[in-house]
Amino acid sequence: MLDIFRPPTYSHNAMKNIIHFLFEVGMLKKTPRTGYQFLGSGEESVAEHSFRTAVIGYILAKKEPEADTYKTTLMCLFHDLHEGRTGDRNYVNKKYVQADEERAIHDLARNLPFGDEIMGLCREFNTCETIESRLAKDADQLDLILELKNQQDLGNKYAKEWLHYAVQRLITENGKRIAQEILETDSTDWWFEKKTELWVNHSENHKKTR
Repeated sequence: MLDIFRPPTYSHNAMKNIIHFLFEVGMLKKTPRTGYQFLGSGEESVAEHSFRTAVIGYILAKKEPEADTYKTTLMCLFHDLHEGRTGDRNYVNKKYVQADEERAIHDLARNLPFGDEIMGLCREFNTCETIESRLAKDADQLDLILELKNQQDLGNKYAKEWLHYAVQRLITENGKRIAQEILETDSTDWWFEKKTELWVNHSENHKKTR
C-alpha cells in the first residue's frame, strides 16, 4: 500500500542546509527590536515579536472565512526572518539606512528544499495585495499595539502617542476592532483579580478553611 503520508526524504546536503537555517533562525532570539530605545522602556527580541505576531495572525485569519489560516500564520512567523542578517531597523534608522531585505531572504532560503515557499511568503507579505498579507500586516501592528499598551499601563507617557500612529496603520476591520478592545483593556486584567481577600490571605477560601 502506498504511504501517502510519508514525509519527504532529504539528502545529506539538504539536511545540512536545514540545520544551518535553524541555527540562523536562533539568531532572532538574540536580535533586539530597536524601537524601544526611543520609547524609553520595554524590550523584546525579534523572535519574541514573531511568535505573538503568528498567534495574532492565526486568530485574525480564523475570523476571515476567505483567508488561508495556515498561510497567514506562516507569513507572520517568517515576516522578519531577514533581520537575523540585517538587524531590526526602527523608524529613525530607516531614514538613513537601507537594508536589502529581498537579498537577505533569498540568500538564507535559496538552498532550502522549501526555500521558494519562504521567499514567496515574504514577498507576498511585503506587497500586501492578498487578504493573508493584509492580515499578517495587521498582526504585526497588533503585537506592537499590545506592547505599547502594556508600556502605557506601566506609566510611559510616550506610549500613548505611539499607539495613536500604530492604530492608524491597521488595514482590516477585524484588526481595527481588536485594537479598540486592546486600548480599552488593562494589560493586567488577564491575571490580576482585584480581590482583597485573595491578595491578603492568598486564597479565596481562606476564611472557609480556618
